[in-house]
Amino acid sequence: MKKLFTLIILSCIALNGSSQIQQNTEEIRLIIRVDDIGFSHGVNLACIETLEKGIATSVEIMVPAPWFPEAAKMLAERPELDVGIHLVLTSEWQNLKWRPLTHAQSLVDNDGYFHPLIWPNDKRKGEATFLLENKWKLGEVEAELRAQIELAKKYLPHLSHFTAHMGCIQMDPKVKELAKKLGEEYMIDIYPEDFGVQRMPGFGGAQTTPEEKIENFIKNLDTLTPGLWLFVDHPGLNTPEMQAIGHKGYMDVAADRNGVTIALTDERVKKAIEEKGIKLVKYSDLKKSN
Repeated sequence: MKKLFTLIILSCIALNGSSQIQQNTEEIRLIIRVDDIGFSHGVNLACIETLEKGIATSVEIMVPAPWFPEAAKMLAERPELDVGIHLVLTSEWQNLKWRPLTHAQSLVDNDGYFHPLIWPNDKRKGEATFLLENKWKLGEVEAELRAQIELAKKYLPHLSHFTAHMGCIQMDPKVKELAKKLGEEYMIDIYPEDFGVQRMPGFGGAQTTPEEKIENFIKNLDTLTPGLWLFVDHPGLNTPEMQAIGHKGYMDVAADRNGVTIALTDERVKKAIEEKGIKLVKYSDLKKSN
């Protein structure tokens, strides 16, 4: 009897130890999402570079943006890439604008473009208009979002998920519910939140140099614990096209986004991810594991 009791105790200790080892070796999984492909030619090139030569794992396409046709062609030629649609209800830049795909009078400014911002912003009053200060119609929001999804799926039938540009689907509970409905209907309903995702800290601000972005990113990798993490940023190139794009409070777009591209393709960053045993995953991997 005494021997049996001892064996039970030892078995319990062994099981607890095994459980502890399993918990300690749980993977750190990291989605690196690059947004706004379709926004400009420079952004298209930069996003592809970070996906093919860097560490980016998922990319978000903006359908109403002017360089959508090129972006769709690039991504259609690379069906192995994980693509999400970045739903759009704003057009925030001063020298670059886009309009709805549909007749959506309640969603546009006096010139027929999407409003620059969803929510009122004191810093941009006087030079920007805000969607929520206008009498927007839910029916027009639905028609527009449907049109964007259907055009994206026309060229990219392997579209895996959706996200929201400038947080547009958070503008109202009805819009959030609508987006959820459309996600299920078009089978692009992958939500990292369902997997307990945490947001990885960013590069440290738009004013940081490429070298600072690299250093900050590697430091931030050290803070990650087992579980699912999401890092989001916006690659670009420092070209005359990008240098002409900006808005009040953010005019150094080209330099900042070029730095993002450099950091996401840097060999030191790749090495740090490998050394820390971090597993890079895509949105579509979450659907496979669900």
